[in-house]
Amino acid sequence: MNYLNMNDKEIKPVVDELNILLADYSVYYQKLRSFHWNVLGKSFFSLHEKFEELYNDARLKVDEIAERILTLRYHPVSSLKDYLNMAHVEETSAFINDTEMVSEILSDHKKLLKQMKTAIDKADSAGDEGTVDMLGGYVGDLEKASWMLDAFNKKTSEQLKMSSTATV
Repeated sequence: MNYLNMNDKEIKPVVDELNILLADYSVYYQKLRSFHWNVLGKSFFSLHEKFEELYNDARLKVDEIAERILTLRYHPVSSLKDYLNMAHVEETSAFINDTEMVSEILSDHKKLLKQMKTAIDKADSAGDEGTVDMLGGYVGDLEKASWMLDAFNKKTSEQLKMSSTATV
């Protein structure tokens, strides 16, 4: 029974992109766990906590993405080997400094956002509003987390762009 009233031929590309996103988030999740365990230095307390917050969020998104794939009547990819083969996000050594860790996470966010936008485009073309809605919320969450991590890596002397109406 097709309770979704969606064309299977149109949904398959959405599922393919969601599986790539699932792989990306799974590798990203493990990288965050590794950084959480291995961060050192003066930023330990703030980053240890931030990485935990991010991996808890990623864990939820892994589950939600897999469940969305199931909702679309497909099996999600679920092996580590497949994740590593499919993902744009790559494993990284945990033995880097705190600012390198943050830069690595920001690079992953860029990859995740790009994959989300690809999946959103496919879902929009297929009339899959459920996937578009789910991923739209993810984009906003990840953009906010990226802004905060980017601010962490900036020097206090750096400034953001000024709007044309702002005065200093």
